[in-house]
Amino acid sequence: MAKIKFTKGELKKQRDALKRFERYLPILQLKKQQMQLEIQRARQRLNQKIEELDNLENDISEWAGLLEEPGDYVANWIKPKNIVTSGLNIAGVDIPVFERVDFEEAEYDLFLTPLWVDTAIIALRKFIGLLEEKKVLNKQLETLTKELRITNQRVNLFEKVKIPECVENIRRIRIYLGDQQASAVGRSKIAKKKIERMSLEAVLA
Repeated sequence: MAKIKFTKGELKKQRDALKRFERYLPILQLKKQQMQLEIQRARQRLNQKIEELDNLENDISEWAGLLEEPGDYVANWIKPKNIVTSGLNIAGVDIPVFERVDFEEAEYDLFLTPLWVDTAIIALRKFIGLLEEKKVLNKQLETLTKELRITNQRVNLFEKVKIPECVENIRRIRIYLGDQQASAVGRSKIAKKKIERMSLEAVLA
């Protein structure tokens, strides 16, 4: 516990600090609740994307052997040209949000290319899009989890350290000032009696 001065000025300082902590604590607690809720939502979205990826991977595996046929029909058209994300602010925290993956326009001879190529390009592009979205969701979770940990530390600091410390300091200062005041009153009474006695002795002399 930090050293304090047993003065009226220190008492006011401690009371002001207590008011600040008690005003700020509910804001931190609300932020903590928002972080927890958003982490839960992000995990649900991530689990959903993982399930979609698993299902699509099973579908692709049924015809994946065709990709080994001679002729590079698909590879050039499933390379991402651009991954587009945006930002979202949740309780003062900026997190990335997946928007889409852009690909080059697929250009090939429809007469010379096997019929399955169209389906393969669409499915593989979707798969790559889901992979990129999964990465962004993982980044969301990482950012939110880190912020929750920091917010939780601050809540604990206020609840378990700062506020109890201020309350205890205020109690100690008030007791000390009360004792000082009582002592001053006692000294004043003694002094008053001495003056009265001296005045009486002077009159009787």
